[in-house]
Amino acid sequence: QVQLVESGGGLVQPGGSLRLSCAASGRILKINAMGWYRQAPGKQRELVATTTGGGSTNYVDSVKGRFTISRDNAKNTVYLQMNSLKPEDTAVYYCNADVVTVVVETITEREYWGQGTQVTVSS
Repeated sequence: QVQLVESGGGLVQPGGSLRLSCAASGRILKINAMGWYRQAPGKQRELVATTTGGGSTNYVDSVKGRFTISRDNAKNTVYLQMNSLKPEDTAVYYCNADVVTVVVETITEREYWGQGTQVTVSS
């Protein structure tokens, strides 16, 4: 069984910073792509940032230059450093990972999601 545990969310003032972490644990053979998504009230979930197994990164235009995604493969952890936060960044942030795992002695790749962590940017 694979679990993704997120941390680092909270309340911050506009212009402030937060660092989100997502640690994967369980029967992990390999993690390929990892990423962060967010969903604001009344809006669809959107991709914020992703990092591939090869280390390439991609960001939604609204966070470019402010957010940085990184990963520590030894810890099976992905991070999202969020700087210069704006009220419109307020959302539930979800971690996502494509994991090569073992299910009933069968090697398979599955997509896992974290439970979500609330980020609120307000003065």
